[in-house]
Formats: sequence, structure tokens, C-alpha cells
Amino acid sequence: MLAPSLPAASPPVSTGPVGYAWIREQLNLPPLLLTGEARVAQVASLQRLPEGVILVPPRMAPAARWLDQLLFALKHEGVDLYHLSHALRQVEAADLIAQLVQTPNGVFVRKVGWLWEQVHQRTLALPPDLKVGAAYAPFFEPDCYVCGPAQRSPKWRIDFNGLGDLRYCPVVRLTPAIQALQALDLLGQACQFVAQTPHEMLDRALGWAYLSETEGSYAIEGEVPTPTKASAFVKLLRHAHDLQPLSEERLVTLQNLILTNPLDMAVQFRTEQNRLQSAGRGAVGVTYVPPAPELAYTLMAQLIALANRPLAGEDALIRAAVVSFGFVYIHPFMDGNGRLSRFLLHHCLGQSGQLPPGFVLPLSVAMKRHEADYLAALTSFSRPARELCQVTWLGDDRYTYDWAADADVAFRYPDLTACVEFTLRMAQAALQQDLQHETQFLADFDRVFHAINAHYDLRSSDLSTLILCAFEQGGVLSKTRRKRYADRVPVATLDAIEAEVQRCLADRSSED
Repeated sequence: MLAPSLPAASPPVSTGPVGYAWIREQLNLPPLLLTGEARVAQVASLQRLPEGVILVPPRMAPAARWLDQLLFALKHEGVDLYHLSHALRQVEAADLIAQLVQTPNGVFVRKVGWLWEQVHQRTLALPPDLKVGAAYAPFFEPDCYVCGPAQRSPKWRIDFNGLGDLRYCPVVRLTPAIQALQALDLLGQACQFVAQTPHEMLDRALGWAYLSETEGSYAIEGEVPTPTKASAFVKLLRHAHDLQPLSEERLVTLQNLILTNPLDMAVQFRTEQNRLQSAGRGAVGVTYVPPAPELAYTLMAQLIALANRPLAGEDALIRAAVVSFGFVYIHPFMDGNGRLSRFLLHHCLGQSGQLPPGFVLPLSVAMKRHEADYLAALTSFSRPARELCQVTWLGDDRYTYDWAADADVAFRYPDLTACVEFTLRMAQAALQQDLQHETQFLADFDRVFHAINAHYDLRSSDLSTLILCAFEQGGVLSKTRRKRYADRVPVATLDAIEAEVQRCLADRSSED
């Protein structure tokens, strides 16, 4: 007599990390999801804590199997294509079909079904009587993510609305900080600044902005441009508004223009592995390994397509940040990537048509002033991505690079949220601090110059220099400076310059 068959045991419910944290733990993935984690805890309801931590009551904990964890992650933690792509390789077609039979119109299982086909590159054969009839749903929730144009899937009734396609799709979460900065309409403020500033004053302020942006971009790299290179970069910035699409040839030309070493000038995207190196010796000093040349070439094609795509309602500043930081993480050249990435900010803003012709935001000036924040934004992706490559130093300048399995997925779906937030903050600082400050300074300079020139006779060059020195030193001319000009500028004139600058600074302080 046969023993009665027993019902299949239900998979155990998770008791520790769940969702993306469970996936990361199971696959031993580097922590590229930097928004916290979900874990089971003795709470009555799901709780969201600071730093992205989610406490999950035991009754809501998903089963310890791939599909349940994926569905939980999508529902409660949002879209993370890096972890989803890895985990979907573990999901069997039969499990997914069984779930679809139970909930054919469930939005999250439809998202999983659509993505499963993309990851496995094959069609999921659904039962003939299984009909998906729900309304179309966006893959990325527009209230939670920066979205791109939608690509519709009639089978799954899903609109994939990522910033790119699955060959390269950066992700930007709509954090409260980003939403607050977007609400400022910084490009609108820039247009208002141009409209309200007298033409002659605006020309002088923008002249300062072009030169300072050039010097700032080189200064971030620890370099001082030669006069020839500074002039070339300023000329380059002035052409950012020309409607010129990006291409490999165009980027090669730009890279050649910003470098000082002719031996580093490229003729194409790189064909060898590069790396970022700190002062540490050997592999310990390697801080970031960009994608391998073949992958970098593929990613650049997608980034260029993204950069050249019409905005169609997208935020121009966010597009500029995505292109700029996406470029620097791909690192398509052996040298010049940092400066070129910052130029791409201006290129994208110029192509958007949302700024007056010839207007430039001194973003690199603000970035240089906030270098620690710039580094934090850069390392938000580069630091965890460093774990994807095992670097071995063979002595001298010889290294080997052993990549983790499916490491390309990380480079295809970088989370650029921190980079976008930083860029928006720098745009605010460049407009509301740097440009405004320079315009105010020019007005103050003119006031002092005209007041002194009306009563005292001295060379214009001397008067300009002395006024600048007095402003730089808080309204005081040093003994050394006074002695240097004693043979051609009377003491009374020097005193008058100090007094006028001090009055100007006092007036400005009372306004603030």
C-alpha cells in the first residue's frame, strides 16, 4: 500500500534581510544599492526609518525564494535594475507563470514579467487562456523617479520610461532635495538675471564667468592652464550653445582641445583599460576601474544617444548632470575625462535652448569651492563599483584586471541620484552666489572708481589695481601697497580709496 502523498512544503518566510538586501546577500553583490535596506523586525506595521531603512513585520515578510523577494522589493523599495537583473537570472519561467496565473493583472508581477524577458532574451510562453487586461502602468513611478520617454509593451501593458533603454539606463530618484531644487526653476532664474542686468554689466560678468569656469575646471584637476589652453577652453565654452550633436569624433576633438600634453591626445575612444590612482602604491592605490574598453565603447554609444535626444519635457539640468557624470564613470579616454565631463554640463544646457545665447553658469567655480561634496558625489557610485574588479599589481605600470561575473550590469544601471542633487546645488550656488556676487562687485567697483576719479587725478590702471586690493583686504591698503605707489599716488588719494571702499562694504553689509 502506497503512503499518502504529502502537500508540498511552503518555502520558509524570511527572518532577516528581505528584498534587495536579501538578493545582495544571496548573490554576494557589492552594495551598489545605497539607499538602505529592508529587514524583518518585531513591528506591527511596515515602518520607513531615516537612511532608507525599512522595518517589515513578520506577517508581511516575503518567502525566502527569488520571485517573492523580487516582488517585495519592487513594491516597497522601488526599482533597482542592478539587483533586479541579477536576481531575475535565478527566477524559473514556471514560477513566474504560476504567479501570473494567480494575479494576471498585478502591476509588479507584470513588471517582473516584462523585465524577465529582457534579461533572458526570450519570450515567456503564457497559457493561451491567460489574459492581461489591466491599464498600462509606468515601470518607473513618475512621482519617485526622473523618467524618460515611454516605450510601450502591449503584452505586459507596461510603459518602460527609464532615462535610457536596458543597454544603458541611469537611475535618478526624486528625493525631497532634488524636488526642492527643481521647484526653484534655476534656468528660469538665470533668464531673469540676464533680463534684469544691464547689458554692459552682463558682458563683464559673463567675461569673468567664462575665464573663471575655465580656471576652475583645470583647478579641480590640480592644473593651471597655459594662456593658449585657457583661451581655447573659453572659446569652446562660447560654442556650447551651437547646435552640434555629440559623436565620437566630436568628443575626440573636444578632448584634444582641453589637453596640454600632445601625447595624451586621443584619436578615438580608448582601446585599453584605464584606472584612477591615488597616492597609494600598487593595487591599493587604485580607487576606481572604469568599464573595460569594449563595454565602454558600447555604453558611450548609448550615452551619446541619450545626450542627443530631444528633451521632451525633461529637466535640462538633470539631463546635463546625467550626461556629465555618466561620461566620467565610463571614462572613454585615457586622460581629460574630468574636464570634458564638466564641459558636457555646458554643452547639454546650451543644446537645451533654455538659457540665453552665450550665457554660462560658472559651475566649476562652485564645484571647486565644494570639492568635498564633489568627491562625495563621484564616489557614490565609483567606491562600491571598485569592488567589481580585482586588481593585481605586477610591478612598474603593469596591472591585471579580473572582473566579477556580470559586472557590466553595474555600469549599465548606475544610480546617479547623488550626482544630480550635487549638480543642482552647484547650479544654485553658481547663479545665486558666484554670478550675483560678481555682478554686485562690479557695481561696487564702478561706484568707487567713479567717486575717486571725479576728485583725484591718477592713472586708470593704478586706480583699478588699488580699488581691487582694497576690496580684497576688507577696505584697507597695506603698508607695502602704499609704499609701492607712494611715488605717484598722494597719501590723501590712498586714504580716499580706503574710505570709499569701506563705505561701499558697509552699505553692502547693511543690505545683507
